[in-house]
Amino acid sequence: MTDETRMMAGVAPEVKTVPETVTAAFDDFMEAFEAFREVNDRRLGEIEQKLTADVVTRDKVDRINRAMDDQKKVLDQLVLKKARPQLGGGGGEMSAEVMEHKAAFDAYVRRGEEGSLRELEAKAFSAGTGADGGYLVPPQTDAEIGRRVSVISPMRALSTVRTVSSAVLKKPFATAGLSTGWVAETAARPQTGTPQLAELSFPTMELYAMPAATQALLDDSAVDIEAWIASEVDIVFAEQEGDAFVRGDGLNKPKGFLSYTTVAEASWSWGNIGYIATGTGGGWKVTGPSDTLVEIVYTLKAGHRQNGTFMMNRRTQGDIRKFKDADGNYLWRPPASAGQPASLMGYPIAEAEEMPDVGAGSLSVAFGDFRSGYLVVDRAGVRILRDPYSAKPYVLFYTTKRVGGGVQNFEAIKVVKFAAS
Repeated sequence: MTDETRMMAGVAPEVKTVPETVTAAFDDFMEAFEAFREVNDRRLGEIEQKLTADVVTRDKVDRINRAMDDQKKVLDQLVLKKARPQLGGGGGEMSAEVMEHKAAFDAYVRRGEEGSLRELEAKAFSAGTGADGGYLVPPQTDAEIGRRVSVISPMRALSTVRTVSSAVLKKPFATAGLSTGWVAETAARPQTGTPQLAELSFPTMELYAMPAATQALLDDSAVDIEAWIASEVDIVFAEQEGDAFVRGDGLNKPKGFLSYTTVAEASWSWGNIGYIATGTGGGWKVTGPSDTLVEIVYTLKAGHRQNGTFMMNRRTQGDIRKFKDADGNYLWRPPASAGQPASLMGYPIAEAEEMPDVGAGSLSVAFGDFRSGYLVVDRAGVRILRDPYSAKPYVLFYTTKRVGGGVQNFEAIKVVKFAAS
């Protein structure tokens, strides 16, 4: 039985070998989508004729849906792997200062020689991280860690990112907007009221990882030690950040947009996140389930709506794949090419596994202009503390960065609440 035949029969394809190229993985994903569309059309036809779908057909749709999710994961992993260039691979000229920092950092990581790094940071008026010590990684490594984390973390990729040198970023805003008006060319300008200002505060919190290496690995001069460190920490940093930006409680971590108070859109006020209810507790409406998605799109003002992105996890996306418009067209569209997002009603979909599954009262779908709505604050510099003692014979590298985040524009993000009202 071929993979295509197995998909048409509702059986997940045999995974003999993982596709080695992005193109092959994308082709497999598109074949799965075509099979899904045909079987789901059959399911919808049965509902129209018999008011219910055959159990076997429903199971086929669910199995193909899960197979599509698995193939999309493989595709995402290959795209991510392709986006990881080796550091130090001839990427352009470097200044003498940068070369000196790289050499000093390499000596510190491999052999624990910290004299040169201490001198460099003293020249730059920089010091270790309090009592913990540690040294800044070279600029290229710092930038590469940030770039890789952005590729993995959808919230970081979509949000505004600010780099600061202090522990807290404070952002003032006018609670009632700026006073404006029209006047004649020679008329007296009326006095404006004193603006009422408030302040949003975004403190940075410490995020850490502790990769371990053998001394043999560190002694191997063929190993690009900076690339190794970047590859070790990017996944864990991205997972921790992604979770915090979505649902973090703000205690020793950024505050996620789902942790703010939510109110019905009709009662929305600044400082809250507005929601549209599905009208059904714990699920989509039986008739016209996509109406809720249309409603949430048009809760945003035009300026934010044109930059809108849907955010949900794979399981919720699997439900939405089955939705059609009044003309029988699927609302969900597959990616136009490998590395591109799927779309829903013409808006891109960001997959965030931190978004909750559909359930009673859950906030499982978000739609917004995240660039305007959410702010990520990075404190400049990633630091590493070498520890050859705590887990002998391994050498630990206590790697830290400081990150904050929170909603900066409460008009720009809306959510779907799976509740009656």
